[in-house]
Amino acid sequence: MGIHPDAEKSRRVTNGRVYWTASRGYQLSMDLITTTAALNAACERLSKHPFVTVDTEFLRETTFWPKLCVVQLASTDEAVVVDALADGLDLASFFALMNNEKVVKVFHAARQDIEIVWHRAKIIPHPVFDTQIAAMVLGYGDSISYDQLVQRTTGGHIDKSSRFTDWARRPLTQQQLTYAVADVTHLRDVFQKLKEDLEKKNRTSWLESEMQILTSPSTYEQHPENAWQRLKTRVRKPKEIAVLMEVAAWREREAQSRDVPRGRIIKDDVIGEIAIQQPKTAEALGQLRSIPKGFERSRSGEGILAAIQAGLSRDPETLPKFERYRPLSNGASATVELLRVLLRMTAEENGVAARVIASTDDLEAIALDDNADVEALKGWRRELFGERALALKRGAVSLGIEGGRVVAKEN
Repeated sequence: MGIHPDAEKSRRVTNGRVYWTASRGYQLSMDLITTTAALNAACERLSKHPFVTVDTEFLRETTFWPKLCVVQLASTDEAVVVDALADGLDLASFFALMNNEKVVKVFHAARQDIEIVWHRAKIIPHPVFDTQIAAMVLGYGDSISYDQLVQRTTGGHIDKSSRFTDWARRPLTQQQLTYAVADVTHLRDVFQKLKEDLEKKNRTSWLESEMQILTSPSTYEQHPENAWQRLKTRVRKPKEIAVLMEVAAWREREAQSRDVPRGRIIKDDVIGEIAIQQPKTAEALGQLRSIPKGFERSRSGEGILAAIQAGLSRDPETLPKFERYRPLSNGASATVELLRVLLRMTAEENGVAARVIASTDDLEAIALDDNADVEALKGWRRELFGERALALKRGAVSLGIEGGRVVAKEN
């Protein structure tokens, strides 16, 4: 049950609980939690329910790690907003609730929320239901926004004007509290609707397979030695790769230890230039166009030079091997285009976002190999799309147009 637009007009706060009287006469309540005792009691109550809806408000514009400011939780009969910045507040009971296997944790676009729990408590909430992924499985489109999903599933409306407010400033405003509680109360109705639709269409297992990546610790672990993988760069020579890896790892360690964004240390493009130029002295480092004046004489400059030296000293056998990109043949390219049409048709027929069924990489792999090790040829995806894709390659299925729509016919 969401907060009615007129509810704020009759808002009052009594003993830490916020009350609204909605236009239909019933009263809605929400606990504003600022003490450990109150949080412990709330989590004990919430743990008795089969599911809780969860959302967080955080800041990370000036930090490496997200700064948790507010936690919102709701069951079928209550909602709480937790002031995560309240003096002396211990979040242990919240993390225990997130780790309670008897309670389904319902999020929308859960990745950043889960990242916060992982960073603070080194646990992954489980079991999890992500309404954004469920919506993709049910054909609501790719990465639908929360307010659009609320409107399309329940007819409700969310005022998003407080979304980008300063959640670290205290006291929290009435508008912020209304927004915060609406996020998790609307989510209850969205969850129930999507869950029912998944069960009706026998797609519950589809969602479970999608949750595996979301609930894997490896998704959230920040290993400095892997930091180079997120950089968009064209370096391919062994020495360049080695320097890129070492400098990226150095920056990652610096950003984590100082709790500042990576770009505050050095920008991505600077790392790429350093990997190519490989300066070995402070003077050579200072001559790079992307290096600020005087930077080469700083502690950071020393760290970069040490990382460069470590990269140049690496055994080439320890470096990743890159396969040279080979363009698809004309025949394979045409096959990919046919598979793309088949994918779009299949997605529309079954009400599933195309990207959930297969990626472009999947299509290219299938075009080249009937036994490609891709998700599109496994499980429900194979039943829905993969088998027909292979039949299309064999000529057992052809594509045509009937009534302005693409159709597949067995030959």
